[in-house]
Amino acid sequence: MHVIDYYFHCASPFTYLGHNLLCEVAERHKATLNYKPVNLGALWAVSGAVPPGQRPPVRQRLRLIELQRLAAWRGLPIKTTPLHWPVDAALADKVIIALVETGHDPRYFVGKVLAGVWANDDNIADETVLTSYLSQVGLDARPALLDAKTDEIAAIRERNSQDAIAADAVGVPTYVLNGEPFWGQDRIELLEQALSTGRNPIRPH
Repeated sequence: MHVIDYYFHCASPFTYLGHNLLCEVAERHKATLNYKPVNLGALWAVSGAVPPGQRPPVRQRLRLIELQRLAAWRGLPIKTTPLHWPVDAALADKVIIALVETGHDPRYFVGKVLAGVWANDDNIADETVLTSYLSQVGLDARPALLDAKTDEIAAIRERNSQDAIAADAVGVPTYVLNGEPFWGQDRIELLEQALSTGRNPIRPH
């Protein structure tokens, strides 16, 4: 069975734009998704990236064009300047880890969180918002939120971040199959091609 390590961050618009398709691809190929939320700042510190607001104006403008273009391609609504952004997504990330650690599939909760930021103007740093999402997807909010605040869950998020760096994930989302990183939601089709053909992973030479 194929296993895909799914490195992401809940405030990432590109994670939002790729999430549903990634899940569909994994389902088609009977692949397991390892949900691994990360501290994006830790990845950027290694890859040399900076937050959008610190980028040159030309890159900021192009980002806004790309978000709209990709949303149209994926058939998804998007607010390029959401009401609650930038937003601290650490708690949402940790709730996902808590769900994974207790054996729950976080797929639909992740989808709610991502759409919350980029389509619905929700504040995903608000516990009441996360509680509502958990309830909407049939999950018990109280244990997930309590676990999310523990040192153990925080340590897993940091470990995920280090794992992502070791896998050459320069940003999010990054999907790692057989040690080969696919960075960006626009690489999902290439990821599916690798799954379909069973080709050997590509390595740097």
